[in-house]
Amino acid sequence: MRLADEFFYLAHDDQTGRSRLFESATAHGLAAALLAELGWEGRITFVGRHVRVIDPSPPADWLQHLVLDRLLAEPQHTATRTWLAFLGTTAYEQVATRMWQLGLLRQHQVGRWWRQRTAYVPADMNTAAWSWARLSYRLRNHERLNAFDVTLGGLAMSTQLDPILLDDAPPLARVLLRRQVDQASLPLRELLADLGAVVGGAVLSHRTT
Repeated sequence: MRLADEFFYLAHDDQTGRSRLFESATAHGLAAALLAELGWEGRITFVGRHVRVIDPSPPADWLQHLVLDRLLAEPQHTATRTWLAFLGTTAYEQVATRMWQLGLLRQHQVGRWWRQRTAYVPADMNTAAWSWARLSYRLRNHERLNAFDVTLGGLAMSTQLDPILLDDAPPLARVLLRRQVDQASLPLRELLADLGAVVGGAVLSHRTT
C-alpha cells in the first residue's frame, strides 16, 4: 500500500466511503501524502519549507511520475505550501482513480441525474479498515510505530484526524503519537508542519464562514 492510498482509507468511512474530514483537509492531506511518497522513493526532500528535487528519474507509479513531472516543470515554485495547494485541487480524484485501477475502490454514481458525480467506496471493508485498526491498536497499546506508520500518523495528526482515530483512547495514546512524529526525520517534520498550517488555516476559515 502507498501512503496516499492508506491516508485515503483513513480519511473515509470503511463502509460508505463518506469523508471523515471536510473537503479541504482531505485534499491537502492527500497532496501531502503524494509528496511524502516521492520522499520515500528518494526523488524529493523538504528543506526550510521548500520542496527540493534530488532525483529526477521517473518513478514506476504513474501518479508519482505525474507529480514529479509537475515539480520539474515548475522549478521556480518550490514552497511546500504552494505545492500542497496546487496538488490538492486534483489529489482526491487522482488517488481515487489509482486505487480504483488497483481494485481497491468501487465507483458509483450519486446525486440526481442532471447533477450526478462519481463517488468511491471501498471494494473490501476489511482492507479499508486495516490502516485505521493497525494505527489505533498500536497507539492504544503504546507500541512503537515503524517509519511508514509514523508518516501516516503524522498525516492524520496534521489534518486533525487523530481525535477521531483515537476516540475514547487514553490521553497517553495521543501523546505517544505526537512524541513519535516529533522524533521523525527533519524533512518529514518540515512537510507535516506546512500541512498542519494549511489545514489549520482552512479550518479557521471554515468555522468563521
